[in-house]
Amino acid sequence: MNERFLSVVQVAELLGTTVRFPRRLVEERRITYVKVGRHVRIPESAVQAFIAAHTVEPRRRLGVAA
Repeated sequence: MNERFLSVVQVAELLGTTVRFPRRLVEERRITYVKVGRHVRIPESAVQAFIAAHTVEPRRRLGVAA
């Protein structure tokens, strides 16, 4: 078990958001999390998967000569 589990504060820092955003992701069950007693921990792989799933690639312009 080499998985790293992050606190909500750590996830917020990683995403560059307030703590409210990862808490909302947990509340809406939009990200995988683990309950350890009353503590919420989010696997680092779940954060990476969330980022990958919401990454928008730029469009390539068609018909433009280089």
